[in-house]
Amino acid sequence: MNTESPAKALFQSVPFGSTTLSNRFVMAPMTRNKSPNGIPGDDVARYYRSRAEGGVGLIITEGTYIGHPVANGYPDVPAFYGEAALAGWKKVVDEVHAAGGKIIPQIWHCGKERIPGNWPNPELPGAGPEDVYVDGQLTVKAMDQQDIDAAVAAYAQAAADAERLGFDGVEIHGAHGYLIDQFLWQGSNQRTDGYGGSLANRCRFALEVVSAIRAAVSQDFPVVFRFSQWKLGDYDARIADTPEQLRAIMQPLADAGVDYFHASTRRMWQPEFEDSSHNLATWTKLLTDKPVITVGSVGLDKEFRVGHFTREENPDAKSQVDLIQLEQGVKEQLYDLVAVGRAILADPQWTNKVRDNRLDEITHFDTRALDELVV
Repeated sequence: MNTESPAKALFQSVPFGSTTLSNRFVMAPMTRNKSPNGIPGDDVARYYRSRAEGGVGLIITEGTYIGHPVANGYPDVPAFYGEAALAGWKKVVDEVHAAGGKIIPQIWHCGKERIPGNWPNPELPGAGPEDVYVDGQLTVKAMDQQDIDAAVAAYAQAAADAERLGFDGVEIHGAHGYLIDQFLWQGSNQRTDGYGGSLANRCRFALEVVSAIRAAVSQDFPVVFRFSQWKLGDYDARIADTPEQLRAIMQPLADAGVDYFHASTRRMWQPEFEDSSHNLATWTKLLTDKPVITVGSVGLDKEFRVGHFTREENPDAKSQVDLIQLEQGVKEQLYDLVAVGRAILADPQWTNKVRDNRLDEITHFDTRALDELVV
């Protein structure tokens, strides 16, 4: 059997801040709900270490919520503040590094997507760009300047803690209809102050977060910004209808200190705008001249849908790896890194098997990968 990968370009090393990634594959961030009281335990550390042992060049953790009173949206997701949670993340970092891997946390605020009454402050309403009432009760409070400043400071503290703990960079979750994206998207931001209205105003909160993080970490500590057009409840939503609008959002973020953009799509091979075959990541690279991570149903025959994770739809998907397409994109400099989600949930050794051309040995994705921390 031929054990040499047919896609050598995907396994070339690449600089990443002050370190070097061994290849172009990234483990995408995926919520797991396996950290009771917000504390990642030894099982979480083993879970991430197994992906480093499996050969992935960079791990991006699941979304981990910042130290703002209502940042957490869901049960048993991990925090990124407080002595116990940060000690748990230190174990994760140490395990991944011991296995020769690189890892960055994704820092997160759910905004209006928070489940009302969620831990740790169930008595408080959520926070977002606008008030939200359900059955006459305020479930989300429109953030005033004090709220915004507190959230910005919490993002910056999380990034500083990430560097102190030994992470290899940090990713800001600005996608999928969560807090930063809620400010960016006109559909969820009808404010009339300096944080709403024009596209420039809607970008202001994201820019303040990036600027604060950039000031809180070293210059060679990579800052990644994940964004998307689609939202949890609206696959057709868009923050940018044209390349010009996309530039108006991404270029100021690049100027503020973003080193990598992570363009989240549900199908990475689909064109983003008319009259061009480029996907969202490639457009972002062309418009900002920044390196990009592409993502979207890589390695599987079924597109991502939120219903797979809520079990409203059958999540089962078969392995299907188009190495020729992925490598061509790297060779043509259409994107720099390729993020893989569900496929790596199901098979920690996915990257090694791809490298060694053992594609027929890859484990298919199914409900077990959602129910368990597969190692």
